[in-house]
Amino acid sequence: MGCSFSGLNALYDSVNGGGDVWINENRFRIVRQLGEGGFAYVYLVKETPNDSMAGGLANKLKDSSHLSDDGTYAMKKVLIQNNEQLELVREEIRVSSLFNHPNLLPLLDHAIISVKPTQEASWNHEAYLLFPVHLDGTLLDNAKIMKAKKEFYSTSDVLQIFQQLCAGLKHMHSFDPPYAHNDVKPGNVLITHRRGLPPLAILMDFGSARPGRKQISTRSEALQLQEWASEHCSAPFRAPELWDCPSHADIDERTDIWSLGCTLYAIIGRSGSSA
Repeated sequence: MGCSFSGLNALYDSVNGGGDVWINENRFRIVRQLGEGGFAYVYLVKETPNDSMAGGLANKLKDSSHLSDDGTYAMKKVLIQNNEQLELVREEIRVSSLFNHPNLLPLLDHAIISVKPTQEASWNHEAYLLFPVHLDGTLLDNAKIMKAKKEFYSTSDVLQIFQQLCAGLKHMHSFDPPYAHNDVKPGNVLITHRRGLPPLAILMDFGSARPGRKQISTRSEALQLQEWASEHCSAPFRAPELWDCPSHADIDERTDIWSLGCTLYAIIGRSGSSA
């Protein structure tokens, strides 16, 4: 996996910001918390110089377009309590590192460290994942704001967003074997507003992404898939074959197409889903 952590441990106040986090050889200052869910927290961070820097993050990235003009990024911190969760995070890192497409959120750097559990904190590892930051929020965030103002996306913007999501999924589905995202929904689509241009749509969160093709040959395998889907695929956007899987079936990446259609329906503004 190659995950490592150098320098001081992460010290920060998640309410007031401050403190430094080292991800490998690069140092970042916590600015503020952006969100949280489960055992994961997302922070706005800013790269800061340090004595050992030789070009900083810019020296590490192959694609300079991912560099921030002002040094700010999004950092996801995951608290890991057991080996199963550790393997899930490692798989998310591995899968996220596969993709290189303008409509898929790139993983810029990552680190996993061991920590000592305490009475207050039961986790034994912490993972730090660094991404470009998109402060305009998700498609879901924007939809809530627009609904309150009784505003809607124009037909042109809807089609542009949809086309970009199609392009990102096409990239994932073009692998051998194809990868399915498995959780396409408005809450996993980052939106960046651009003056004079349609919104930029970027699909994120590859924690549920897996090779898309599965051959189901027994009832037990079908039930296992349904159980997995209930934990990883948001219900309002879940394909029918993941709700009630036949005992003999070939499941493939087209489950994403169903979720994409549900997302399009939500963009248009006719869905009351809050997923």
